[in-house]
Amino acid sequence: MAASLHKKTGNKLAYEAIGSSGGIKKIKENATDFGASDAPMSTADLKKFNLLDFPTVISGAVPIINLPGIKDGELRLTADLVIGMYSGKIEKWNDPAIIKENPKLALPNLRIVPLARADGSGTTFTLTDYFSRVNPEWKQQYGNNFIIPWHADVKTIKGSADLVAMLKKTPRAIGYAEYAYVLENNLNYAQLKNRDGQYVHPNALSFKSALTNSNWRNSGNFEEMLTDKPGSGSWPITGATYVYVPRVTSQPERTAAVLQFFTWTFIEGDEIANSLDYIRLPDNVQARVVHEISKVVDTTGKRLSVPVLLK
Repeated sequence: MAASLHKKTGNKLAYEAIGSSGGIKKIKENATDFGASDAPMSTADLKKFNLLDFPTVISGAVPIINLPGIKDGELRLTADLVIGMYSGKIEKWNDPAIIKENPKLALPNLRIVPLARADGSGTTFTLTDYFSRVNPEWKQQYGNNFIIPWHADVKTIKGSADLVAMLKKTPRAIGYAEYAYVLENNLNYAQLKNRDGQYVHPNALSFKSALTNSNWRNSGNFEEMLTDKPGSGSWPITGATYVYVPRVTSQPERTAAVLQFFTWTFIEGDEIANSLDYIRLPDNVQARVVHEISKVVDTTGKRLSVPVLLK
């Protein structure tokens, strides 16, 4: 999207993939033009740091595996199985609980190597939000956050790209990443049993089902997490990507360029988003986002002028 807009306006976007916590820290310190994450910022922090957040697209967090003899998307897992792997309760790939869900697979007698993000990660936030909703013990012991005090057996890696690289060279491993990484790196992934008891694959249809079964379409309330939504076809770890910008900016031209970019992506970015199985925001949510963006002002209280770009 940035490359497409550069051709149109000449503006360049320099994006650092430093993890959610890094982006949030920078935008709170006014050290960057915008931050991004897979989680909405708390109301208290938005007020404290005078920031605005809004969603951009819908996707999902996905369990990824490197397991010899198992084809892509063939393994079936439940939330409790994944939680068991990350809490040290399930140690072998041929554990009876895993075999029960996969009776036709020849699961190897290999020790599981769970991989997780070491840095502050929105994907970790989405994953552990799901864990906390479906497993009270996980919620009490670990909770949901950008950084988790993982079990001692979990190997932590900084950044999604490095986690994916580690998974590729570590047979027996399980990790997690946003779905775009699965597509771009041709990764093996697991099906998940959802709230309705159905096994589903991660893809545009299952993300859209979770969105459809949320309150986003009815209320435009994009603060609601999209994890563990009902619907036979819903992916249980669906989430949105969020952007944070200042409500009052000391650099109006730069902030206006950022808002112009994201407004343009809502209008013209569907084709690019669809190519990676991202789901566009519902019209009422987009309308609310545009309304919120229009409230951004400079230090004199004057609303920013954000020209709309069309084809």
